[in-house]
Amino acid sequence: MKIGFFEIKGWEKKYLRRKLKGHYLEFYKEPLDLENTKKIRDFEAISVFIYSKINQQIIRKLSGLKLVVTRSTGFDHIDLKECKSRKIAVCNVPFYGENTVAEHTFALILSLSRNIHKSYMRTIRGDFSIDGLEGFDLKGKTLGVVGAGHIGLHLIKMAKGFGMNVLAYDPHQDRFLAEVLGFRYVLLKEVLRKSDIISLHLPHNKSTHHLIDKDTIKLIKKGAILINTSRGGIVDTEALIEALDKKILSGAGLDVLEGEELIKEEKQLLYDPKKLQALGNLVKDHILLRKDNVVFTPHIAFYSQEALERILETTMQNIINFLSGKPQNILC
Repeated sequence: MKIGFFEIKGWEKKYLRRKLKGHYLEFYKEPLDLENTKKIRDFEAISVFIYSKINQQIIRKLSGLKLVVTRSTGFDHIDLKECKSRKIAVCNVPFYGENTVAEHTFALILSLSRNIHKSYMRTIRGDFSIDGLEGFDLKGKTLGVVGAGHIGLHLIKMAKGFGMNVLAYDPHQDRFLAEVLGFRYVLLKEVLRKSDIISLHLPHNKSTHHLIDKDTIKLIKKGAILINTSRGGIVDTEALIEALDKKILSGAGLDVLEGEELIKEEKQLLYDPKKLQALGNLVKDHILLRKDNVVFTPHIAFYSQEALERILETTMQNIINFLSGKPQNILC
């Protein structure tokens, strides 16, 4: 089978070549776009990460395509409807970094609860005073988990280890696990009203877009901290800035930003009137990042060596199982 891998690093090539012997493989550092479809028109399978936008135009250029494997859990960068209409199978990596993302989430929580980020910024300026750096204990505080799936449940286990109370909102509830882990399912409104720290672990879709906006932020307990390691579009950036300015929120830990997928394309944005709104979001994000009570990491919550190896292992198995007629992790 001819397979094209996009957004690939050197060590990943060695791994995939070793695991997929007997297949013709090509590797590209850059994302898949219309320009490089000319090189791979006869490829039967492609493997991409989140910056490759597999839209209708690209799909129609790849006439021999049978399989798209995304090396991510999210799949909003792939036109599933078009793939389905052309009988192209699409696979994802549903689980790979539950503990990885949960650990990163806790790193953001601790950075804010103990003013680690603020302390660091102060010391690199040569200021070693401790005024205004008083933190707070997590023991006895309430963590609100919005989205108690695989990542959310890992986070809950960690929170219980810190002696925290936990409230969770999720449409799909596992009462047995709630009893075993010692947390309560409640409505979203109650999570927002009663939590000292709110952590978001949801996919980004029509129903979750701007779930945290000017209206829902009004419900948040004054002085709470908001953590987002899921998708930037779940939080309305303008509402978040306002909540921080008005001290409704005392801090925010962000691994994702609204409009982040366009950061690498800022030059192109300037010349594309259709993307002015996205450009506006990026400007707001820059304002957000200048605040000393905002801790930002550049979408690396998933980014551990172990998690990357799990992603490649599942990707490789997705391809092998498809070829053997026993496809797994199929989205369409």
